Amino acid sequence: MSIGQRLKQARKSCNMSQDVLAEKIGASRGVITNIEHDKIAKPQPMVINALCNVLGIYKEWLLDGTGPMNLSTEKDQSAKVLSEIYEQAQKLSEEEQLFILDMIKSYTKHMKEPSV
Repeated sequence: MSIGQRLKQARKSCNMSQDVLAEKIGASRGVITNIEHDKIAKPQPMVINALCNVLGIYKEWLLDGTGPMNLSTEKDQSAKVLSEIYEQAQKLSEEEQLFILDMIKSYTKHMKEPSV
């Protein structure tokens, strides 16, 4: 199985169109199409990392078919959540991003304080 075939399998397992996947990684649909049709011999590492984060798959599996496809450890799931937070935060203004950051800091501080 080629990188393109594995990418298509992972994308379809997430019920995601090429358009949606391209939008999520900040690329054109043509990039996804070209990878899936093996027209790009070696996709850029940045593209590979973005694809793996969005699809929740292991880079090793996508590149050479070794190991499991899906991320499953708690650390990997955390990385996926952080990636989603980042993706959503990019849509906000700087002021809104700073507000959300302050909320996270307040929440973290509150959780560390002992209950009275």
